[in-house]
Amino acid sequence: MSDPGNYAGSTDRSIGQLVASATAEMSALVHDEIALAKAEVRQDVKRGAIGGIAFVAAGVFALFSIPVLSFAAAYGIHNLGLGLAWSFLIVGVAFIALGGLLAFLGIRKFKKVKPPEKSIASAKQTAAVLQKAKPHPRPSIEAAAIIERSAVSGSSLAKKDVEGGSGRDKAGSVARSST
Repeated sequence: MSDPGNYAGSTDRSIGQLVASATAEMSALVHDEIALAKAEVRQDVKRGAIGGIAFVAAGVFALFSIPVLSFAAAYGIHNLGLGLAWSFLIVGVAFIALGGLLAFLGIRKFKKVKPPEKSIASAKQTAAVLQKAKPHPRPSIEAAAIIERSAVSGSSLAKKDVEGGSGRDKAGSVARSST
């Protein structure tokens, strides 16, 4: 038989039980969301890897096609009536001219590259603001008050520390590190 106190729709549950139930459900929801995100990322990584491999394979085939197309162009020019040596020379000079043109365009684009002035100015402005900022002062907590509060709450760790005599030192270090 089911316990009516464990039923989610029961009105007899206390606030503590409702909070515990909501906390457990939120925890389960967060864990499920994390698992879903992991699965989606894993699937996207797999797709990205397959796409990257496809691009590499396409690049390899394109690279292998260059000599074949070069020979085809040279023999095509040879069929127009020029000697075979002149045909290959024309194709070679065309490749050199194409390479020179691409190098010229690359150098021209590199000369236009400038430092990210807006980002540098923003970073300098942020640094100037942060240098002027002062940390918010926190009131220091007396070590004795911490020990007293821990002892009153009945914490077994606090009792152990107080009985061992090291409670004051630990509480004092906590108070000093929190300022």
